[in-house]
Amino acid sequence: MDPRSTIDEAIAAIRPPDAASADAARALQLRLTKPAGALGRIEELAVWAAGVLRKPAPAPPRKLIVVAAADHGVAAEGVSAFPQDVTAQMVANFLAGGAAVNVLASHADADVRVVDAGVRGDHDDPRLHVAKVRGGTDSMTRGPAMSRAEAETLVARGIAFARSAVADGYGAIALGDMGIGNTTAAAAITSVLAGASPRITTGRGTGVDDRAYATKLAAIERAIAVNAPDAADPVDVLAKVGGFEIAFLAGVALGAATAGAVVVLDGYPTTAAALVAAGIAPACVDYMLASHQSAEPGHRVALEHLGLRPLLELDMRLGEGTGAALAMTLLDAALRIPREMATFDSAGVSRGERETQPEA
Repeated sequence: MDPRSTIDEAIAAIRPPDAASADAARALQLRLTKPAGALGRIEELAVWAAGVLRKPAPAPPRKLIVVAAADHGVAAEGVSAFPQDVTAQMVANFLAGGAAVNVLASHADADVRVVDAGVRGDHDDPRLHVAKVRGGTDSMTRGPAMSRAEAETLVARGIAFARSAVADGYGAIALGDMGIGNTTAAAAITSVLAGASPRITTGRGTGVDDRAYATKLAAIERAIAVNAPDAADPVDVLAKVGGFEIAFLAGVALGAATAGAVVVLDGYPTTAAALVAAGIAPACVDYMLASHQSAEPGHRVALEHLGLRPLLELDMRLGEGTGAALAMTLLDAALRIPREMATFDSAGVSRGERETQPEA
């Protein structure tokens, strides 16, 4: 099947979450030994996840963090505090289990799968899933970062990856990223798809100084001016100012939604991928969980455009799927409550009047 057909099939396959399961989960919350709404967003999370997973009281799902890595041609413009070689070096670190996401994934009882979506050079490691079309995008300041065909191929490969993961038993898939220069691409995508100025969407990424920040902002403004990406065509935006890992992760979001899995977003680049996925198939947003709001100013813009409210705000800006790993622990907690907590009837606890009588 060609990439465009894979994408079109995914668009058609996404169903709304199951309202009956969500309603049953909401009713169950009212029978648990607590005042209604006392667990706040934890209750909301359980009800939402019940609809996504299509069961009134689903067990915590098997969890996977997909860390997609790729190099960006725009990195040569001096937009990052780190050299481009760090992308490949961090891939090796992920595979060795030495990165922050490895630690937090272990804490969350989640598996990590590392994907080469477009890293310069090759890694000879059978644990690495290779999805790339080539090693690194072109500089978006001089023309499109990639061709439309390359963008569609990476999205389609992400769809296939996610479907395979769900078939293997994963019910929650988190998006993680690695790529020097990828917050530059994220800011450009967000500016176009959310209709916001680069001065609002551009942050300091890896912690660049004032001079490098000015260089980064100018690169984004120049890329948008040179390429004139079409905000009504998310694949055009992706191809002109995006990144290979962002393309792959947009596909993962679409594929997970088609298969009925929870899609856990991480930081700015993964939320840029979610913007692309939402532009392709708006229905996929119903399957997305915003894990946290990062220190990147454009991340708030992207989340607000998606209509998603993050669970956490910890001033994190690492990426990799670290914030998503923490949110997965909250998802587990939310789903354990209705399965393990006593009801008023089972515990012999009296309900309050407001719990048993409708308000006047």
